[in-house]
Amino acid sequence: MARLNPRLRLVLLLTAVATVGCDHVTKHVAISSLAGTAGRSFLADTVRLAYAENPGGFLSLGANLPPTARVAVFTVATGLVLLGLAAVAIRFQWRGWPAFGLTLFVAGGLSNWFDRALRGSVVDFLNIGVGSLRTGIFNVADVAIVLGAVVLLVAEIRRDEQQAN
Repeated sequence: MARLNPRLRLVLLLTAVATVGCDHVTKHVAISSLAGTAGRSFLADTVRLAYAENPGGFLSLGANLPPTARVAVFTVATGLVLLGLAAVAIRFQWRGWPAFGLTLFVAGGLSNWFDRALRGSVVDFLNIGVGSLRTGIFNVADVAIVLGAVVLLVAEIRRDEQQAN
């Protein structure tokens, strides 16, 4: 079995560290400058910054579950899924865009997982939209998760197209 190229390994490691680092720095800034305030609005209210703690998952799904159920789902199960995804990528020697997409996905998930394991909730602070058409409130880790999923999806579609030709 061929080993992963050292350059690719370094790029993936730096991507993971930068993702977790940027997420935690921005969450720290949100805690120190947005908590307890009405928030801020930029670009004609297109971007809103407001502090929120999310004890649930995506878009606060599961936030009303009992605490033990939230820990089981969002800490234990999520941790196992992230480990499993990383193991699959390592076992099957994912390279290129799929490896990059999975790294973003896992790093974002891991960053939010750290928050849930240590704080019991995730700090969210970003909201984007026009008028009443707005996103849910999210953070940098959520952006990495979504971007990673999109990269994986596009890489898979392109792989299928290449195999069809």
